[in-house]
Amino acid sequence: MRDNNTDAKLIDRVKQGDDGAFVDLVNKYKDLSLSLAHSIMKDRDKAEDVLQDAFVKVYEKAGSFKHQSAFSSWLYRIVVNTAYNALKKEKKYCETEHFNQETTNIEERPETDTIREDDQKKYIVMAMERLRPDEALVLRLHYLCGHTITEIQEITGFGISKIKVDLHRGRGHMEEALEDLLGDQVKDLL
Repeated sequence: MRDNNTDAKLIDRVKQGDDGAFVDLVNKYKDLSLSLAHSIMKDRDKAEDVLQDAFVKVYEKAGSFKHQSAFSSWLYRIVVNTAYNALKKEKKYCETEHFNQETTNIEERPETDTIREDDQKKYIVMAMERLRPDEALVLRLHYLCGHTITEIQEITGFGISKIKVDLHRGRGHMEEALEDLLGDQVKDLL
């Protein structure tokens, strides 16, 4: 709750023209916002462009924030919408896109018997990139950001059933992708 109060104070200061407060909000939320944009765009440079556009929108629309939900939910909704709009402009997004079945060459698998802790994040990111954008987004919001299904619905505009299905399928696809990347060593990571 303390975070929400801090965010509320910062956004109120932004509404009054305090650019320093906006910088504080950007610094607080840029990493998770970039992660969300990247899960949709699948390209870091494009995700950074989306994030920049999203933060410009947040700054321009700060006056319309009503404190009816958490600032983070409002921000993530803008990031998600901006990313999907960018994909539509590129004509790359398709609701019926299937899970990428591409497998990894054996030489790309780790050579040691156990996965080093610093490699774990790399393999998780590689596996996330193989997921459908909706699945990756829902998994990130739920597991990395800690949002509830109701909050994810508010952020994405997806129905509760779709969110539950994406969580279920996303976990399965994530496990398959990790097995492709790591073979038998996947149990060390999970």
